[in-house]
Amino acid sequence: MDQAGRGRSGQDTAHGAHARAPVAQVTRMFTDPAGTALYPQAARHSQWPGGPGRPGNPAFDQFFASQVGYIADPAKTEAVVLDAHLALLERIGPAVLLTHSQSGVFGWKLADARPALVRAILAIEPNGPPFFDVTFQGGEDWYAEGATPARPWGIARLPLTFDPPAAAPEDLALERQALPDGPGLVRCWVQRAPARRLPRLAGIPILVVTGEASYRATYDHCTVKFLAQAGAGVEHMRLEEHGQPGNGHMLMLEANSAAISALLLRWVAAKLGR
Repeated sequence: MDQAGRGRSGQDTAHGAHARAPVAQVTRMFTDPAGTALYPQAARHSQWPGGPGRPGNPAFDQFFASQVGYIADPAKTEAVVLDAHLALLERIGPAVLLTHSQSGVFGWKLADARPALVRAILAIEPNGPPFFDVTFQGGEDWYAEGATPARPWGIARLPLTFDPPAAAPEDLALERQALPDGPGLVRCWVQRAPARRLPRLAGIPILVVTGEASYRATYDHCTVKFLAQAGAGVEHMRLEEHGQPGNGHMLMLEANSAAISALLLRWVAAKLGR
């Protein structure tokens, strides 16, 4: 669906400052991660149509032409989009949520607000990891964390419904893994035991999908870990383990997108009995 505040609608001064990703950021993170190799999995990227996703590649040029401006403040974006999503969901009735990247946070909040209207969530490389943003810098110490939480409620900037209740983000007691779960993975932030639960997400089937060469391959498992710890029924699909290697973050645009779609449809059918 259209995102409130994106494109020309985002230029309304009521939404605040407007931003647009430059070419270098788009190629580094989305279409040609192997060109800079700032994280361990980047060199495996192979699925961008026509070769590396750089200016001059027709598939890249067409993609970049579609990249429009957006609200610069992510918390403002979440609040504006939530109102629009609630209005649509309440009009159309029960639905499967398909989210990608930034819209991942929208899906968690929407399902938390209207769990009876959400049949399942397909979270394709959702915004993360929990709490702190990660920046990639290459080399031996290939990533760094932000100093303050980017998503103070773990997987969202807007409040979620925890049990026992959390009146403020500070009520969530955090701890960081002493060691990562494996090579090329970041150390996750999780809740300290006993963890507060997310009861409104507990009955909703959730699938987190990750491309092998995406920067999200370094930390999507942390989002899965956070959800599982909070009692959600979540599964993690790493595409290379299902015969689809080499994908970057924009996997819906890449050479094997039809095969990926088939994987997702089979999962939905199995979960919903269709």
